[in-house]
Amino acid sequence: MSARVEAIVIEKTLPAERLDTFLRARFPAVSRGAIQRLIEQGEIKVDGRVVKPTHMPHAGERVEVHWPEARPAQARPEELPLEILYEDETLLVLNKPAGLVVHPAAGHEEHTLVNALLHHCAGQLSGIGGVARPGIVHRLDKETTGCLVVAKNDETHLALSAQFAGRKVEKKYALITCGELPRDQGEIRAAIARHPSHRKRMAVDDDMGRAAHTSYRVLERLRSATLVEAALHTGRTHQIRVHFQFLGFPLLGDLTYGNRQNQRLAELTGYRAPRQMLHAEVLRFIHPRSGRPLKLHAPRPTDFIDALEVLRADRFT
Repeated sequence: MSARVEAIVIEKTLPAERLDTFLRARFPAVSRGAIQRLIEQGEIKVDGRVVKPTHMPHAGERVEVHWPEARPAQARPEELPLEILYEDETLLVLNKPAGLVVHPAAGHEEHTLVNALLHHCAGQLSGIGGVARPGIVHRLDKETTGCLVVAKNDETHLALSAQFAGRKVEKKYALITCGELPRDQGEIRAAIARHPSHRKRMAVDDDMGRAAHTSYRVLERLRSATLVEAALHTGRTHQIRVHFQFLGFPLLGDLTYGNRQNQRLAELTGYRAPRQMLHAEVLRFIHPRSGRPLKLHAPRPTDFIDALEVLRADRFT
């Protein structure tokens, strides 16, 4: 039985774009596989007809998405500490710590953010993300810290997903690079795709990649490093990490994308970061229910502050 029906009228014909691809862009919180399953199960129809995921949307067609009832979560609720920055009856924003996996996966079935949310929210999470990701609208890498928004119901989840997809969410990150950036500010526009040989990595690829845009400004110059504020204008996997590697200044502590530069920095300063120094410091969006802007600021974690203090002190010795 469907819990909610979402209707979309196609505004213009989309040549060479499949229905599943169109809906994946419209609902970024839902995986392409989940959308394909809903189409194949007849839960997504076009003008009342059951179609295939490969259907090409045309102007004037009416797409109905029947979101299914949320199934009981398989993950076990766990009482884990959460730093809540904001919470009401529809959503919450937390300051995610380093090392916390967002949702359960092979090898990480317990001690994840989802386990903690199932306990904290006690059944008040959106089911759109599926059994494995209830309430999760977007994600942060395991070692990335900072602002993360969680939806408590499907209506809020869909509204927030639309804001993320429409690039209406302000996302600012604090980060420390290996090396001193030559410019005080700049724009990085470089498409990102899955790495051709390392499947867990991403890479700049102008031919096969999806458009990605990051802007930045230098906050402080350190010894052999730079404190930077970066704003995300798109939301590609590992976007900031890949873009700063592309510039030649990978993130401090990011051994996946900057092992050689981190080794060099350690030789120069004697400091090795415990993780990638990337922190989602500011998140600003429109509250789906009140319609008012909501801006959250996540305090920097201790290890980030420690890295700054070490590199500042080292600069003047």
